[in-house]
Amino acid sequence: MRYCFGVDIGGTTVKMGLFEAAGEILDKWEIKTRTENNGSAILPDVAEAILKKVEEHKLNKEDIVGVGVGVPAPATEEGFVYKSANLGWENKDVKKELEELTGFKAEIGNDANVAALGEMWKGGGAGYKNLVMVTLGTGVGGGIISNGKILVGSHGAGGEIGHLLVNPHEQDTCGCGRKGCLEQYASATGIVRLAKRKLQNETRSTSLDVEAISAKSIFDAVKEGDIVAQEIAKEFGRYLGNALSNIAVITDPSIFVIGGGVSKAGEILLDYIKAPYQERAFFANEDVKFALATLGNDAGICGAAKLVLDDLAD
Repeated sequence: MRYCFGVDIGGTTVKMGLFEAAGEILDKWEIKTRTENNGSAILPDVAEAILKKVEEHKLNKEDIVGVGVGVPAPATEEGFVYKSANLGWENKDVKKELEELTGFKAEIGNDANVAALGEMWKGGGAGYKNLVMVTLGTGVGGGIISNGKILVGSHGAGGEIGHLLVNPHEQDTCGCGRKGCLEQYASATGIVRLAKRKLQNETRSTSLDVEAISAKSIFDAVKEGDIVAQEIAKEFGRYLGNALSNIAVITDPSIFVIGGGVSKAGEILLDYIKAPYQERAFFANEDVKFALATLGNDAGICGAAKLVLDDLAD
């Protein structure tokens, strides 16, 4: 029997999983992400946790094919991270360091790209080799899978769809320093921002409370038939649907998989994205499917494990 580890490094916790080489999850657990001192303890902590699991499960080190890791930053194909604001890393050779700490081969990828690979393997994109995953959380993340492989790019920034320019007239600045990014309209915080702008001048009755508004409360109100909430959802959908029609012309996916906290709104969320997408889609991309992500917090560790297993197969 052969095994691998999947690791998803987040700003607060590191999710980890032990996989049998055929893909079955044998164990999963979390450790704290220690970001102090520029995140110097993160990889040693990961290595220690992995080696403890090898001992706990009485595994032979020769049977471990490797460790896959998703990191919240652009990561090159060589496993190098130039900068991760969430972790405090700068110019870090993650692959080399983790291989030295564990003695196992390591494969590194951007966390959103890795999650996309996980959803292709075991989740909402299962059965498809060309897909785009969109994660709608605090920000907007993306992962592009082409013919079963992650589109990494020369700087590890392939799939950073949250920073597509969707509104050249925007005056507010995105977290990236630019203005008018998709993230400003389609993330959980972006949807709230759209709502607050609308409610400033809204005179119609609505169940939305501007002081306690959230993406969840907006879509709950949508489901209850609140007209104002539905108009907010329509504006969100227009920005995201139009952006995805542009992405489709370049990547030609079979399916868009929508994940992240906002996706918990369910199928109704997809309806607001699909309509504007269809209005703008190039004719060759009109039959693209839309699906919700299904792996939740396991997408990262599954995709990280798949990184290793794919490399083993090549």
